[in-house]
Amino acid sequence: MILKKLKSNSSVSLFLVPLVTIAFWIKSLQHPFAYDYFTGEPQNILYYFIYRLVDGKPLVQVVIGIVMTILLAYLMQLVNDRYMFIRIKSKLPALLFVIIVGGFVPMHTLHPVYFGAFFMLIAIYRLFAIFETKKAYSSTFDVGFLLGVGALFYLNLVVLLPAFIVGIALLGRETGWREFITLLVGFLLPFVFATAHAILADHLIGSLSILNENIFTSVNHFRSNIPLQVYLVTLILFTITGSIGMFGQYDSKKISSRKYFIVFFWIFIFSLVGFTFIPVTSQEMLVITAIPVTYLIANLFVFMKSRFWSELLFILLVLIVVSMQFSFDFFNG
Repeated sequence: MILKKLKSNSSVSLFLVPLVTIAFWIKSLQHPFAYDYFTGEPQNILYYFIYRLVDGKPLVQVVIGIVMTILLAYLMQLVNDRYMFIRIKSKLPALLFVIIVGGFVPMHTLHPVYFGAFFMLIAIYRLFAIFETKKAYSSTFDVGFLLGVGALFYLNLVVLLPAFIVGIALLGRETGWREFITLLVGFLLPFVFATAHAILADHLIGSLSILNENIFTSVNHFRSNIPLQVYLVTLILFTITGSIGMFGQYDSKKISSRKYFIVFFWIFIFSLVGFTFIPVTSQEMLVITAIPVTYLIANLFVFMKSRFWSELLFILLVLIVVSMQFSFDFFNG
């Protein structure tokens, strides 16, 4: 009965989003902390302006992290409401996203990935607008530009560029080379502006040093984090189940919905590629991965025919997220 109410089109789920977010972040509010950055990580060009304002203020950082998570959830709901790739009207994606992120306990504070994810979602919104559109040069430029701006907050967002190239090839109508060029021009333009600013401010060498640190620094937050590893395996199992369920509905879905989910699948794949093979990428990438995962799992819950199993799996997911709030104390204590 719980899931049946939450997956409806009622605004109750949207009302619960901030409450559930605060509930899962309550320990961080009680004992606020700043993220354990590697050298150069908070100096990402656009994020550094924010970091200087909140450095040394862990409670403010946690509050901003909560606000960004809520904004991401509502933006995810907006994308689904606009393009209806989950064909039944449901407010579940927003709530499910904050539940999933609720399990990423080490990320319950401010991090540049939240700003990167925000711009990535707006880029997805613009990307989906090119479905069956000829000569979508304006939209493809916007997609690239938004992704580039997001990368100036969180550099590892660059790893998702191939997924957006695939998305343009998949969604566009009679797509030619110009669409890909405008995407790349849009993506590179924020970096051109950033380089020009660094030159004018006589900070080019420092900026290149920070860029080097954000590419080659080896980070191992995740490798020593057993609870997060277990949680990631759980999410992968849910995602596989959701993917199998989606392929079972493949013939009954509209062409647009099929293609939108394929784009999400590629975003999921490339986020895992970055997570696995790029040394500097660590647990923060899971916030990006959670976006396609949320849509896949939401689709699973919405269309699962067995009420018993859908309710059981949803409750199981919530219980696992709740257990994550205490598992870190157990393993670290």
